[in-house]
Amino acid sequence: MNNAELEARNAALRGQVDQMLANLERQTAQLKEAQAEAMAKVGRATSQDGLVDVTVNAGGIVTDVKFAPAAFERSTPEKLAQSVVATIQKAALSAREQADAALAPYQEGIPDLPDLFPGMPSLKDLIPTPPPVVQPKPQQHDDDEPPESFMDRRGGQW
Repeated sequence: MNNAELEARNAALRGQVDQMLANLERQTAQLKEAQAEAMAKVGRATSQDGLVDVTVNAGGIVTDVKFAPAAFERSTPEKLAQSVVATIQKAALSAREQADAALAPYQEGIPDLPDLFPGMPSLKDLIPTPPPVVQPKPQQHDDDEPPESFMDRRGGQW
C-alpha cells in the first residue's frame, strides 16, 4: 500500500469516527431531552368518591392534595385516609407510566449487562416495579340516610 492509499483509508476511518461521534452527541442530546420530559411528567388522580384530588411528580412525590368541601361530612377519618392512599398510588402510577412512555423509545434495543458480559445480573432487575394500587373498601351505609360525620362525634369516642 502506498502513502496515498493509506491517507485515503485514514481519512475514511476519521470520517466514520467523526460520524459516529456526531451520532452519539445527537443521541445523547435527545436522551437528555427525553429525561427532562420524563421528569416533568405529573400524575393526577381523583378518588372514586370524588372527595380527594392528588397531584404527584414524576419522582412519586406528592405535590398537592385537595379535599372536596364535603369530604369531612361524607366520610370518616379511616375511610378518607384509605381514599387518600389509594388516590396517591393512582397518581404515582400515572406519573410513572407517563415518564416511562417518554423514555421508552430510547430504551429499545439497548443491550443489558448479560448481553455484554455473560453471567452478569440484569440492570432491568434493579428498577423497582411500582406497588399495586390498593382500592379502598366501598363505604357501607343506608341510601336513605347519609353516613355519620366524624365531625359530629363528641367526647373523643371514635
